[in-house]
Amino acid sequence: MIVKQLIFLVILHAVSTKSQSSFPNKGHTNNWAVLVDTSRFWFNYRHVANVLSIYRSVKRLGIPDSQIILMIADDMACNPRNPRPATVFNNANQHINVYGDDVEVDYRGYEVTVENFVRLLTGRLPPGTPRSKQLLTDEGSNVLIYLTGHGGDGFLKFQDSEEITSQEMADALEQMWQKQRYHETFFMIDTCQAASMYERFYSPNILAVGSSLVGEDSLSHHVDPAIGVYIIDRYTYYALDFLENVDLQTNKSVGEFLKVCPKSVCISTVGVRKDLFQRNPDEVPVTDFFGSVRPIDLMDQVAIEPLVVDVGQRKVVPSTKRRKYAYVQPIVNVDTVSL
Repeated sequence: MIVKQLIFLVILHAVSTKSQSSFPNKGHTNNWAVLVDTSRFWFNYRHVANVLSIYRSVKRLGIPDSQIILMIADDMACNPRNPRPATVFNNANQHINVYGDDVEVDYRGYEVTVENFVRLLTGRLPPGTPRSKQLLTDEGSNVLIYLTGHGGDGFLKFQDSEEITSQEMADALEQMWQKQRYHETFFMIDTCQAASMYERFYSPNILAVGSSLVGEDSLSHHVDPAIGVYIIDRYTYYALDFLENVDLQTNKSVGEFLKVCPKSVCISTVGVRKDLFQRNPDEVPVTDFFGSVRPIDLMDQVAIEPLVVDVGQRKVVPSTKRRKYAYVQPIVNVDTVSL
């Protein structure tokens, strides 16, 4: 009996070691982004501007809409109070319309719930869920998770009617890891007491940043007099300012991004958690999470091998001259061939 227990413990340790080490070795092969605004009502205009600012940046840097899940709890672009319909600006000078003309919202209005968010991350969606509403990640996926809204010590409110706790968030990420749904995750949250949302994380390969520490408020940046409300939060404003100067050939690192909003401009203290992340953020390109840059081998010459095709007693040898296309004889109709 004791021998069987020892064998069981050895096997359990081997499986646990494999689950903690084998996934990262597969390498980073693709990028996904989950961008969530959890607030409703016109006075929360800035939260919609926050999430659309990040959406615009990751899309500009190469992550396609098919790999971006955008959740917006309210439609500010079509709100009757909006003096500029079909637009959402993140600056009072109206430099950038972050709503644009090609935004694809995957979850909107009352679809933005804690249940749908957790189901999305863990892959526990009902049968028949459209592909556009699924997070189809794998063990090679780098996932950016961005959350903005109203929060407190250990929770983030959804729609002013429910909340997700820091423990629920941690457990959802652990399910993702166990199901091989990510390679590395960058968790980014802009809300009051944001750091409390990542304190309970225990899964590997997660880098987390929050706009404020426990006990601190995350503040807005400025008001747009034309609409009468704050238009963007401070942390996302400076994050966007950094990302606007990033292109696909950039050498800027995630470590630089983590320093975009010092206390002198953010007023709140930006929190960072790096102990679960295996790499040095200063050596990680920012496009590993905010872009979609893949190594590509360019072939300037393509050689076409000559083909020999037997058709009955005929032998056709195409020309060996290099050309763009090679002709292939049609397949013989076996019904007309006498045996």
